[in-house]
Amino acid sequence: MEVSYKWLQEFIELPESPEEVGKLLTSTGLEVEGVEKIEAVPGGLEGVVIGEVLTCAKHPDADKLSLTTVDVGTDQPLPIVCGAPNVAAGQKVVVALVGATLHPNSGQPFQIKKAKIRGAASEGMICAEDEIGLGTSHAGIMVLSTDLPNGTPAARYFNLEADYQIAIGLTPNRIDAASHFGTARDLKAVLNRPLRLPSVEAFKVDNANLTLDVRVEDEAACPRYTGVTITGLTVGESPDWLKQRLLSIGLNPINNIVDITNFVCHDLGQPLHAFDAAKITGGQVIVKTLPEGTPFVTLDGVERKLSATDLMICDTEKPMCIAGVFGGQYSGVSAQTTSIFLESAYFSPASVRKTAQHHGLKTDASFRFERGTDPNMPVFALKRAVLLIQEVAGGTISSEITDRYPNPIEPFQVSVRYRNIDRLIGIQIDHTEIHRILEALDIQAEAISTEGFVAVVPPYRVDVTREADVIEEILRIYGLDNVPLSVHLAADSLSEFPKTDPDQWQGRVGQLMAANGFYEILTLSLTRPAYHEAIRASLPGTDVTLLNPLSDELSVMRQTLLFSSLETLVYNLNRRQKDLKTFEFGKVYHKVKLEDGSTKYIERMRLSLAISGNQQPESWLQKNQTVVYHDLATAVQRVLNLFRIKSFETQTADSTLFQYGLTYLVNKKPIVSLGLVQPKLTRLVDLKQPVFYADFDWQALLKLATSKARYEEVVRFPEVRRDLSLVIDKGVSFEQISRLARQTERKLLRSINVFDVYEGENLGTDKKAYSVSFMLQDAAQTLNDSAIDKTMQRLMSAFEQELGAVIRK
Repeated sequence: MEVSYKWLQEFIELPESPEEVGKLLTSTGLEVEGVEKIEAVPGGLEGVVIGEVLTCAKHPDADKLSLTTVDVGTDQPLPIVCGAPNVAAGQKVVVALVGATLHPNSGQPFQIKKAKIRGAASEGMICAEDEIGLGTSHAGIMVLSTDLPNGTPAARYFNLEADYQIAIGLTPNRIDAASHFGTARDLKAVLNRPLRLPSVEAFKVDNANLTLDVRVEDEAACPRYTGVTITGLTVGESPDWLKQRLLSIGLNPINNIVDITNFVCHDLGQPLHAFDAAKITGGQVIVKTLPEGTPFVTLDGVERKLSATDLMICDTEKPMCIAGVFGGQYSGVSAQTTSIFLESAYFSPASVRKTAQHHGLKTDASFRFERGTDPNMPVFALKRAVLLIQEVAGGTISSEITDRYPNPIEPFQVSVRYRNIDRLIGIQIDHTEIHRILEALDIQAEAISTEGFVAVVPPYRVDVTREADVIEEILRIYGLDNVPLSVHLAADSLSEFPKTDPDQWQGRVGQLMAANGFYEILTLSLTRPAYHEAIRASLPGTDVTLLNPLSDELSVMRQTLLFSSLETLVYNLNRRQKDLKTFEFGKVYHKVKLEDGSTKYIERMRLSLAISGNQQPESWLQKNQTVVYHDLATAVQRVLNLFRIKSFETQTADSTLFQYGLTYLVNKKPIVSLGLVQPKLTRLVDLKQPVFYADFDWQALLKLATSKARYEEVVRFPEVRRDLSLVIDKGVSFEQISRLARQTERKLLRSINVFDVYEGENLGTDKKAYSVSFMLQDAAQTLNDSAIDKTMQRLMSAFEQELGAVIRK
């Protein structure tokens, strides 16, 4: 949004520079993105001033030149050689000082320099109108009639002082500031200066020669509708002041009537629309909706099909305007217009937004209406526009103002507590200052007590409806820069948020998987009943069947993400993509029968991983290696590490789903199962290569999630490694060995690892040998042989007694 610096000055006194005003606006939340100088003429007449010719004599060496001395407000008059035939002593003239760059109507710009002309010094130039770009005449210099002091910038005399366009990055919630008046309201509050509203006291009805009947049929979409008629006006070009105002904010002038409606929209924030009164049939203006598909030609000449919810401004025969969005081609003001009906209304934001999106139209009016205008502004804006129209186009007011407002919109009432103001802002602000700020923002305080008050918020502040909103208003005017940063800086809120944010964790896991070469997939929740029949024994409940399925192949809600992943792998394999890693977040569904006979529907979030093919694409650097179980186990471990899950138990995975694999349990509850998918299941989807698959209980993971990290000082004493070779029963897992070792030695044992596994006839058919390494370390001292030997002896005894291990020495 663009506002004009000079335009703002009509509402509030601003001795501050445009740049300073920009900083003030940014501090209040109206972020200024740039300040651009706008010159009424090229160069802005910079360096050109009003002067007075003190003396004038003929040049001794040139018949057509004169030697003058000119007072330009400096200590000494300037000697200037002038070739104009009409120069004379006593004249007020336009003088370009040395260093000024002039932009003539024809030719290139040139700079004024000190010079000697036929031997006479010349330190400036007395200008003709074409030489400074203000006209075409070169018959002589410009002679002014003015009492302005010598040295006054010529731009001030000609009312051509530069303006500044201030670009504001207006956020959607601050539609109240989408005008010069609205922007000035914030400056009023932060500067503690009064506003100057334009007077409308001169408004008076001249006659009742053109009174129209206004009827609002849809009061929900149009809570307030006002209008008035003007006759005997003349449509034509706008005066310079009006054109300059519009050009200063990037709008092109059209004609005096339309320009006034645009001016008031950006002046007060109230969109207006002018109808040619002669084109209103039946003497009625009706606000209503029309049947679906009704054709309507808008101002841009495009025929549009109306929606049944589009609010329209109509006469007795036809639609004339899409309310709050766009005018019609056949009812607008033209050069032949002599009388108008001027509309000023408050339309429902939801109604205008729906219509604007339906037709793909974005106008200055819809921009404001769909965010919420001031319901108390229409009459004032109407009077302001009428007086301006009379000023630029003549005419008489030929009807009373019609104001249809059956259900006035009341201010918002918000309870505010002082302790919450102090808590959210971080400092204690004097209560007198709090109420001064609120009053400056047109927010009244009622029911004031030692605990707080009730804030009565005007309806034009559509974004201030909660206690936190009122506190934000206090803070932005008080100034964020005035709030010192605490040593113990923290954030606070009046709302409660969940300790664990599922979306945030999902994003973190997604980033982790993507960083490890996995691609995210998103599949349908519908699946084939045959899939469930193949794994019925492992399913938690019965199928949720669709009452009206699209096909028999997609007639049940999935109970597992397995087949969705397998089908995705097949799809890619059929397109010659053989090395695949995928992950998916998705819901699964089932139902169970309760004891009372009722049915309970259950849905749970799951995370699945699937890998197949080679570990990496084919390369000359290394041979192809097919993915193995431990590739998937590594990915699973990374997910668990992200959630800071360090300890868990394992058990054999469900053989219905996996040919081999493990289920990880925390607190006796499974959180993930992983392994090689049963070949009979991959054959169901015509998948011909092995697939390793992991299935996480996402909701169980979230309950275990923590962002807390434990930090320890790096131990400065060395680690010691000792190895053991254990012959044990095949049924003994490494997890049992690890768990027993950590229970036996809690102080010195840092880590345990298997570096070799052996099975052979010489061990026996039901035996296996593990080569296990133990890393020992004392945080307080260097380990000696005695301490190491005692520790290893305790470990060996535990393995022999608890696991029946034979220690190979």
